[in-house]
Amino acid sequence: MSSNEDHNKKDGFQGQRAVVIPKSVLSQKCHKNDIINKLYVTDIGYYPNALYHYIERHQGAHQHILIYCYKGKGSIKIKYSEHQLNAGDFIIIPMKTAHSYEADEKNPWTIYWVHFMGELSLPLLKLLATQNKNHTGNIYNSDVVINLFNQIINQLARGYSMANLVNANLCFYHFLSLFIYNSRLDPPSPSPQKDPIDLAIDFLSKKIHTTLTLNEIAGEVNLSPSHFSARFKKTTGFSPIEYFNHLKIQKACQFLIFTKLRIREIGLELGWDDPYYFSRLFSKVMGMSPNEYREKKIH
Repeated sequence: MSSNEDHNKKDGFQGQRAVVIPKSVLSQKCHKNDIINKLYVTDIGYYPNALYHYIERHQGAHQHILIYCYKGKGSIKIKYSEHQLNAGDFIIIPMKTAHSYEADEKNPWTIYWVHFMGELSLPLLKLLATQNKNHTGNIYNSDVVINLFNQIINQLARGYSMANLVNANLCFYHFLSLFIYNSRLDPPSPSPQKDPIDLAIDFLSKKIHTTLTLNEIAGEVNLSPSHFSARFKKTTGFSPIEYFNHLKIQKACQFLIFTKLRIREIGLELGWDDPYYFSRLFSKVMGMSPNEYREKKIH
C-alpha cells in the first residue's frame, strides 16, 4: 500500500466491476493516438452497495476522478471542503488534489466511477464548473448515464484493440457531457451482426479460466489458424494469444483488488499452474508484479 493512500473495504462488493488500462497500453496507444489522446479513460468501475468503502489520497490521484452516486449516500472531502453525495449526485475530483471519500455506514452508496486525463480534461472541468456548482451536480436521467457507462466499460472489458479504445473513449466524451449539461442520448441502434473476430473475442471472454491454443480459437470461428491470426492482429493490433492473455490479466487485476486469493490461486483460476509464469506475464503487461499491484490498490 502506498504511503499516501489508505483503504478500508470488504473483500470486494457483490456485482462489482472494474477495468484498469495497463500503463503500456496507455503510453503506446492512448498517448500516441491523435483521436483520443486529448481525453481518455485510465480506470473505470462500478461498486454496488459498497459498505465500508473508504479511500484517502493525501497527494491526490494522477487522474481526475468522476464519482456518480446512483443509490445510497456517502461523503467526500476535497482539501478543506466536505460534500455529501446522495442518490443522483455526482462530483469530479481534480487530479493532484488531496481528498478522501467513504460510503455511509447505514445506507452505503452504489457508485459508478471513472479516472480520466488528457489535455482537454481541465477545460472540460472549467466548463462543468460554469454549468454546475463547482464540480458537483445532480443527474436526473440515470438510465441514459448508466447505459452509456455500460457501453464504455463493456468495450474496455473486451481488450485493448485500437478500435475498442477509440470507441470507448469517444463514448466517454459524450458520457462526460451528460454531467456538464445533463443532456440525453438517443436510443442506441441495433447492433450489427458480429464478424468472426468479434465472435472469437466472445469465445475468449467465456473461456477466461482455461488455456486455449491458436488452433482451438481459430476452429471456433471456422477459419484456418494462419488466416485467423493475421486477420485478428490486423483488427485488434494483437495476436489472439496476446489478446487472450490481456483478458486474463484484466481478470487477475480484479482478483487482486477484490479478493484475498493468493497469487498461485489466482493463476490457477485463470488456467496457469505455474505461478512464476503468471507473475512474469502480469509484470510484463501491467508494469508491476501482482504483489505490487495488490499493495498499490488505486481504487
